[in-house]
This record gives sequence, C-alpha cells and structure tokens, in this order.
Amino acid sequence: MSPGEIGAAAGLFAITNIDALVVLSLFFAQGAWHPGSTTRIVLGQYLGFVGILAAALAAALGAGLLPPSAVPYLGLIPLALGLRAAWRVRRGRGGGEEAQVRDEAPGTWQIAAVTVANGGDNVGAYVPVFATSTTGEIGAYAIVFLVLVAVWCLAGKFFAARPVVVKALSRWRHVLLPAVLITVGAHILVEGGAFGL
Repeated sequence: MSPGEIGAAAGLFAITNIDALVVLSLFFAQGAWHPGSTTRIVLGQYLGFVGILAAALAAALGAGLLPPSAVPYLGLIPLALGLRAAWRVRRGRGGGEEAQVRDEAPGTWQIAAVTVANGGDNVGAYVPVFATSTTGEIGAYAIVFLVLVAVWCLAGKFFAARPVVVKALSRWRHVLLPAVLITVGAHILVEGGAFGL
C-alpha cells in the first residue's frame, strides 16, 4: 500500500468515526474512577470495530450478514442503552444515588454494542472499497483501521482528561451520555427508514 493509499484509508476511517470519538470521550470520562475501565473500553471498541470490519467484508464478498432492510434497526441498541442510562440517572436523582449512577463504569460488551450499532455508516463506506480491492489491499486497510482505533482510543482518553472537558463532563456526563446514545440510535433509525420513518 502506497503512502497515498494509507492516507486515503486514514481519511476514510476518520470521516466515518468522528462520532465514535465523542462517544469514546464520554465513556472514558464515565469510567475515569474505575480501575480497569480503560482496558474494558479499548477492548470493547476493538471488539465492536472488528465486528464492523467483518460485516463490511462479508457484504463486500456478497455474503451479507444482514439484509439491508434490517441494518437501520441496529439503532435500537444505542437507543435502548441511552434510555437505560437516562432511567438510571432519573432514578438516582430521586433516591439520592446520583454518585452511584455517575460512577457506574461502562462494560466491554456495552462499548462493543454501541460501536457496532454506530457502525452502519462505516459498513456502507467500507463495502464498496473492499469490493473493489485485492485481498492484500483489504488486509492493508484493516491494519490501518485497527491502528487508528488505538489512536482514537488515545484521543478519546486525552479529551476526557482535559481540564475544560473534565469540568464540563463531570458536571454534565450523566446527561450527555444518555443524550448522545439516544441521539445516535434515533439517527440510525431515522436515516435508515426503520419503522417507516
């Protein structure tokens, strides 16, 4: 893969994963006080992204893991997680348990599920690229993408640790995470025309 092709792969990854950076920052802020949360978040992000790559590769090879009409319904995953988080915040405020809700660490499978559900645009962008690439080129794309997942995780952790971001997230993260997840889920459902939307 030439430097130009590596740059194109990096650009494709960046364009399709801007929203993932915001979600990652929120997850890192949510897990800031929990030992092992960084490992769980990174592992979840990798598991989810490998799922996205597998789906894109299968679709490019014509196998198709899901019929196209089913893809928009993946938006139900972040929507459900966001509603669950909002319910916990609401319940915690009423019962004086806000600190407990605030301090709940994100789990590996939660991160993976959100990553996969938010990856519809990734699959849509990667399928035509993979379909017109050789096996070696697809492998090179996958390597570039997987390296950039680590960069995205580092950037998410960096943003979550900035004083201005920490101050804003510590004050609003209990509201932001559910809002972002609900918005991502609703966007996936509406853009994909799920339920005739």
